[in-house]
Amino acid sequence: MTEPLRVVVADDQALVRTGFRMILTADGMDVVAEAANGTEAIAAVRRTRPDVVLMDIRMPELDGLEAARRILAGGGDTRVVILTTFDLDHYVYAALSAGASGFLLKDVSPEHLVAAVRMVRDGDALLAPSITRRLVERFVGRDGDTTAIHRDLAALTPRELEVLRLLAQGLSNAELAARLHLSEATVKTHVARILAKLQLRDRVQAVIVAYETGLVSPSDRSTQE
Repeated sequence: MTEPLRVVVADDQALVRTGFRMILTADGMDVVAEAANGTEAIAAVRRTRPDVVLMDIRMPELDGLEAARRILAGGGDTRVVILTTFDLDHYVYAALSAGASGFLLKDVSPEHLVAAVRMVRDGDALLAPSITRRLVERFVGRDGDTTAIHRDLAALTPRELEVLRLLAQGLSNAELAARLHLSEATVKTHVARILAKLQLRDRVQAVIVAYETGLVSPSDRSTQE
């Protein structure tokens, strides 16, 4: 029997924490700790080693962005999902760049919340193509130096570059397989190699790199729009 997925819920509103706990435990997940601020969240992660942290951005003492940075800088397999009230919160892109695996709006449906937590644990993307484009259009390429990242892309094969380009446009593994006439297993292998070569945590960071390097631009249109 597989171990239940372990989650830490960090939010300064007790009602939000309680609601999320009820939703997640009803689906068989184990909410191993709750935190009311970033400092408590860091301590909870160190103590419990969860699979996923649901992290509010605006919290007292230490905000969720800095807490996420410190948690992710410590290594390990814990993934962080940012909770926000606004889908273009200016902190969101910074959180993703710091290594967060995506973000959720606080008014997410119970079904979407459960699916999102499982998706992140499996290393999948947690950004809709349209939201990804809006984020990168607003925040990427502000006179940043991406020379090192460009050199990294040279390590990818032509097929891997093609997979990365389509992945950044929001295609799922199944859609990538259909587009490229490959099996899903082969697509997963390509994605895993891309992440390994670029030293990225997950697909969300791969999407960011694809935009930052100019491999994909915000004006590109996905069939998944």
